[in-house]
Amino acid sequence: MSAGPALQLDNPLLEHLGIRLVEWSPGRCSLALALEGRHLNRQASLQGGVTATLLDAACGYAGLMAHGEAAPVNALTLTLSISYLARVNRGEVQASGRVTGGGRRVYFASAELVADDGTVIATAQGAFRRQPN
Repeated sequence: MSAGPALQLDNPLLEHLGIRLVEWSPGRCSLALALEGRHLNRQASLQGGVTATLLDAACGYAGLMAHGEAAPVNALTLTLSISYLARVNRGEVQASGRVTGGGRRVYFASAELVADDGTVIATAQGAFRRQPN
């Protein structure tokens, strides 16, 4: 399912950064960000914290919607490991996350951040705990 009017990030930080919801379905989430000067570090490349935020959100949101449930739940990040692989300073990046395992409360997810030319900028894996709303 693509992101539409019914599916919103409902996250003030992500919205402030300009992160857009591209796709969200059970076990998957894709987010996009058009890079601006405010997203760059002193070396004029994407700030590591913005990269981490995109990957954390893609992983986290991937596990918030279960099959057959009416509404997404909330989750907490328990662990997140990031590998920074390349630099980017313009264009758009997309973070795609997917659930890789787990149970009802704790789930595992991975994500990758890709530039619009196909370069993998960073990858992440983490553990997350679902919280009732």
